[in-house]
Amino acid sequence: MTWQLTEDVEEFRRAAGAYLARDPVGSTALLTVSETVRRHGPHAYGDAEPARFGWCRNGDGDGDGGDVAGAFVQTPPRPPLLGPMAEPLARELARTLRAAGIGLSGVKGGEAHAYAFADEWAGAHGWSVDVRLRLFRLGGLTPQRPAPHGVARRADAADVPLAAAWMRAFAADIGDPSGADQTENVSRRIADGCLYLWETDGQPVSMAARSPLLAGQSRVSPVYTPSELRGRGYAGAVTAAVSRDALDAGAEQVLLFADLANPTSNALYQRLGYLPLADFVDLDFN
Repeated sequence: MTWQLTEDVEEFRRAAGAYLARDPVGSTALLTVSETVRRHGPHAYGDAEPARFGWCRNGDGDGDGGDVAGAFVQTPPRPPLLGPMAEPLARELARTLRAAGIGLSGVKGGEAHAYAFADEWAGAHGWSVDVRLRLFRLGGLTPQRPAPHGVARRADAADVPLAAAWMRAFAADIGDPSGADQTENVSRRIADGCLYLWETDGQPVSMAARSPLLAGQSRVSPVYTPSELRGRGYAGAVTAAVSRDALDAGAEQVLLFADLANPTSNALYQRLGYLPLADFVDLDFN
């Protein structure tokens, strides 16, 4: 089996579309990233290098025969995001990217295949776990009671400066190198109607966004409250509001990732009705 690499998102979606549709939950990040690039161009995430994609089919040939058995997306300088795949495919992908002269700082994906990729790339002792994540799916939405003081509203163009500043702060919190300028990102989300604010006495105090509906799903990210305003229930309230908006838009599945190192957010999402599905890891190469 041979990996095919491309910077053409349309080629990727044609080749891997059925693969992504088979497991839209396991492939949620690949779906949303490739759709963002499809809609907004190869530098949609504000990076100097264009996004890259890859897929691998069952069988021995390089052509169109056989089902796609694995895929990835990458928006450099971020690490590649691996879709569901067998461990040997992950190892072969590491060899393929190395042979292509592509440098990597890490890898992200489900535990087993991310570990296999990292072992092949850096050796058993050449990588470390940066973040452990859990993917949650909304069961029955149960907004917190009593709700905190305030009201949710959909953000509009006047909110871009504040929301962009909060998005930069969120990116800094999670170590995302895209944090320098979030104006375009926020503007797109607001234009899509997918960014909500929680306000108290007319002042925004928390923010949550979701991805546009795609393959029957929408994923909540990010959820952000300034540090001085945390612990008052605002994050739960705005998360419930944006989750309800996703359901009202027709989402069959509403997803979110939570950092396992943050028991507060994990417990919060479960109180809102989110159920754990699978664990993922962000790995750093030493």
